[in-house]
Amino acid sequence: MEFDIVVENLVKRYGPVEAVRGISFQVRRGEIFGFLGPNGAGKTTTIHILATLLKPTSGKALVAGYDVVSEPDRVRKSIGIVFQDPSLDDNLTGYENLYIHGRLYGLNGQSLRERIEEALKFVELWDFRDRLVRSYSGGMRRRLEIARAMLHTPRILFLDEPTIGLDPQTRAHIWDYIKRLNREYGTTVFLTTHYMDEAEMLCDRIAIIDHGKIIAMGTAEELKSMVGSDVVYIKLGKPDADICSKLSIANVENCKIVEGGTVALQVRKATEAIPAILLHLDRLEVKVTEVSYRRPSLNDVFIHLTGREMRDSEGSFVEVARMMHRARMR
Repeated sequence: MEFDIVVENLVKRYGPVEAVRGISFQVRRGEIFGFLGPNGAGKTTTIHILATLLKPTSGKALVAGYDVVSEPDRVRKSIGIVFQDPSLDDNLTGYENLYIHGRLYGLNGQSLRERIEEALKFVELWDFRDRLVRSYSGGMRRRLEIARAMLHTPRILFLDEPTIGLDPQTRAHIWDYIKRLNREYGTTVFLTTHYMDEAEMLCDRIAIIDHGKIIAMGTAEELKSMVGSDVVYIKLGKPDADICSKLSIANVENCKIVEGGTVALQVRKATEAIPAILLHLDRLEVKVTEVSYRRPSLNDVFIHLTGREMRDSEGSFVEVARMMHRARMR
């Protein structure tokens, strides 16, 4: 199996503060990989290391087969990135923003013009190419940033909170672009997000990072199975105070009567348990009027693993690094 990103024991310290604490993971070629965590968990620090914007304190990271420390130029030619913070030039048109980016990546002439047209049409901005970016809406700016990131047909695309602050309709459009990039171009996507529905909708696999360590990794279904049981709700034709004693069968882990006489059953796999439960109730001649079930959500997993408190420490770590860099450049 080919991997586009390989991270081994990666560490990043800012003085006494350890923002990333020896993480290891691999991203497969052609997959959409989600990287989730609370504020201050280490997400942005990690993505900045992988994009060669920060140097790790120790450990190893390979992106597209190149070492992020010893081969940064090769890494940069292989990736595109959409930053969490806006990075377009408001005083240029959409076309001009892409033209300058393309020239920086060595594109020119007819091939550059064709790539700009393809990218702008891909994100449905071709008709707005000659408008100044300052007149673009937030969603249009995000789409332009995606077009810019894909202009040089990168092997890997980093998306750091790509839909933050956007309305639901625009978010859905961005999801479509991401899936099309992955499907039509074979682009490997590394996505950080705070939106659990976004991660579940888009990602083949997900890693959850907290306090600088990866605490869980797998598919959305694998992660949800960590939380526990599904809950099946059965509404009876008439109340039955002894119903739980009648449902002492292997498929049912726990039973209780909730509001309105509905029975709530904890089961391991609802889709497998429901037919057996209904068959058992039919044999007992218990009339059932309604059945529904609830599975643990990815949000349940996230809260279960990371807790509910809000943390904002990572932003300060990254800002310290920026300040140190600016000071060195003076």
